[in-house]
Amino acid sequence: QVQLVESGGGLVQAGGSLRLSCAATGRTFSSYTMGWFRQAPGKERDIVAAISWTMRTTYYADSVKGRFTISRDNAKNTVYLEMNSLEPEDTAVYYCAATNRGGWTLRGTYDYWGQGTQVTVSS
Repeated sequence: QVQLVESGGGLVQAGGSLRLSCAATGRTFSSYTMGWFRQAPGKERDIVAAISWTMRTTYYADSVKGRFTISRDNAKNTVYLEMNSLEPEDTAVYYCAATNRGGWTLRGTYDYWGQGTQVTVSS
């Protein structure tokens, strides 16, 4: 069982930066692939980035490549999402999620979810 709590969201101007954190409880955190998703009003929840438990493999949605960086600290049971050059289109609720199955880009693959943190980017 893994419980996830996100933090770090807020209001930022376009071009600014935010760093999201996701703290996990559970002894097996280091064995899970971790993902960040986002959901804007009226839209589906989509993958933003994911990182393997070994940290050797990462995935980024095309819309955030070069601007966002996912990382994790298994000793601290925490995964991060560094977001730079933010755009109004990045406004959404951001969720972290955990899976120990394949298919990282698929929402249905993830078994555990946080409650979400709001990111608002003003123009």
